[in-house]
Amino acid sequence: MELRALRYFVTVAEELHFGRAAERLHIVQPAVSQQISRLERELGVRLLDRSSRRVRLTPAGERVLGAARDTLAAAARVRVVAGEEAAALRVGVASCVTERLDRALTRLQGGDRPAEPVLVDLPVAARLDAVRDGELDLALVRGPVTAPNLTVLRAWSEPLHAVVARTHPAAGKPAIGLDDLDPAGLRLPSRETDPGVHDAIVAALPGAPPRPAAGNLVNVLFEVGNDPRGWSLLPAEQVAGASVDRLRTIPLDPPVLVDGYVVTSPATPSSCVESFVAAFAD
Repeated sequence: MELRALRYFVTVAEELHFGRAAERLHIVQPAVSQQISRLERELGVRLLDRSSRRVRLTPAGERVLGAARDTLAAAARVRVVAGEEAAALRVGVASCVTERLDRALTRLQGGDRPAEPVLVDLPVAARLDAVRDGELDLALVRGPVTAPNLTVLRAWSEPLHAVVARTHPAAGKPAIGLDDLDPAGLRLPSRETDPGVHDAIVAALPGAPPRPAAGNLVNVLFEVGNDPRGWSLLPAEQVAGASVDRLRTIPLDPPVLVDGYVVTSPATPSSCVESFVAAFAD
């Protein structure tokens, strides 16, 4: 049994189309069909139901698919151990590096499918487009995500914290409620820059009056620091490394959570998606 045949089978199983599978593999379609037929003869089972309209996995094909992916992953691990460089893993992120991101990248580098992460700083919309276009392998996004034709899976949750100027009346408190914050002092991150976080903050403050967004994280923190009554709500992990002398970060009581998501292409093997989500999970 050749690894090539297993790779061809996994690709056809993911595409459910011999033509698209051949395009992904950069070979002609008859070669894919020949390898699948040979694999079926070797295993003594039919892996795919073929018709002029569609391709479907048989029950045996569904069982073999998971084992085939595991075998290919093990082979990739052997090549890495033997000295082959790990493949680059292109990750779309926000501009700040968090402990979660650092921990997850360490996990991915040392996992069963070793990878060398390459971080790409992009606004959320551009991150999603880059995954859709194949320029990124995955993207990390906070807050509600609308991403047609992409795979979106929740990986973690984190609290929103209030960020206030050090001269704010609530700056010395160990925790504050939303009622302690003057709606007029709210500084919102731009929806164009980070729609998920923007929407999560607005959802937590249904009675807040609309006001112009301050822009990206740097602009929000700058405006809050220059206003004795200014404040914002931001993900705790995002602002943990952005503390400066003129700002204070305060937990909310009761807490307000925002979810974090791993976004990948539907063409990404499910075993890879599972390892990505596990790396960033709580």
